[in-house]
Amino acid sequence: MKMMFVSAMSVCLLINYAVSAIPKPEEKRVLDHDPLSHAQHYQNDEHNKQYDHEAFLGEDAKTFDQLEADESRRRLGLIVDKIDGDSDGFVNLSELKAWIQYTQRRYIDDDVNRQWKTHNPNNTEKVHWDTYRKNVYGFLDELASHETDHPNDEHFSYRAMMKRDRRRWSIADRDGDDELTREEFTDFLHPEESSHMREVVVTETIEDIDKDSDGKVSVEEYIGDMYRQGEPDEEEPDWVKHERETFTNFRDKNKDGFMDNQEVKDWITPADFDHAEAEARHLIYEADSDADEKLTKDEIIEKYDLFVGSQATDFGEALTRHDEF
Repeated sequence: MKMMFVSAMSVCLLINYAVSAIPKPEEKRVLDHDPLSHAQHYQNDEHNKQYDHEAFLGEDAKTFDQLEADESRRRLGLIVDKIDGDSDGFVNLSELKAWIQYTQRRYIDDDVNRQWKTHNPNNTEKVHWDTYRKNVYGFLDELASHETDHPNDEHFSYRAMMKRDRRRWSIADRDGDDELTREEFTDFLHPEESSHMREVVVTETIEDIDKDSDGKVSVEEYIGDMYRQGEPDEEEPDWVKHERETFTNFRDKNKDGFMDNQEVKDWITPADFDHAEAEARHLIYEADSDADEKLTKDEIIEKYDLFVGSQATDFGEALTRHDEF
């Protein structure tokens, strides 16, 4: 699945200490529908190994470029020893899937811990919406007199994002007290991980892609979310033509020329699809030189560029934390 993800970035404004939580208004807040990586697994019909690196190592993959190939292989070997839970000398599907799930869970836990401390420095049981709003969007109160209702106004975009956060907060707030427990706060930050938040994931996706605001996604909007044409007479790449066919033949199930709410839901949150297992199967298929459906350390290191590339991370912290795995 080709899926664009644009992460929230900090904005340089002279406001409160939580300004880093504010994304630039021109950036879409499309959720990361694939929980394993921000990268696309197949980009322009080419296999993107960065997806595998992030799925295998999580946030640690960001610093891979700092290591030479030999050091990358050495540290990968340490990781393999950790993945091989029964110490039989092989990494099987179950062990690799469990490692990928652990990596993803660690990223979520770290992100929630960081933001929980930011918005709840006293570590109380709950965080109120007003506290979060003031931390993240409080600067809008000071600028209210300068705001306009024009969509091109920068502050209008921030207010639109605040409304989106407000809606998501209310859905995460299961008991309706306008305060979030740590568990509810996790659902708010990572709704793609919670079954009862799936509808807001679909709604936000449609809002981001639906340029004419008709509540559904046309084939042009679908393509436009992943491809920008250069010259007017420029021929579309083959992978774009393939995506058009995919939209017509698979995404648009009722053949009305659009994806409605349910069709978008089927697209971004397909039923009975296990991302971690699919990635584990992919890695084993690519690295299993003797086709015995399990990997030795030598097979993994031989294909180190698939798992970590000519890069690696500071695994010290990862290995220490993995002792709890």
